[in-house]
Amino acid sequence: MSTDPSQPAASVKLPPAPREPDLDECCGSGCDPCVFDLYEQRLERWRERCEAIRLAAQKDGESSS
Repeated sequence: MSTDPSQPAASVKLPPAPREPDLDECCGSGCDPCVFDLYEQRLERWRERCEAIRLAAQKDGESSS
C-alpha cells in the first residue's frame, strides 16, 4: 500500500497530520523519548488511521456500487 495519506480520495475526510515540533522544542539532552521520537510515533499512528479510513471508504464505495 504505497498511497500517500496526505492525498485523500475525493470524498474522504482525513484527520489533520500531527504538528512537527520546532527545532527549539528539543533540548538536545538526549531525552528518551525526545519530542521528535514522539512526533514520529504520532505520525505513524496518523498514517495508519488515514489508511484505515481510506480503506473503509473504499470498501463502502464498493459495497454501494
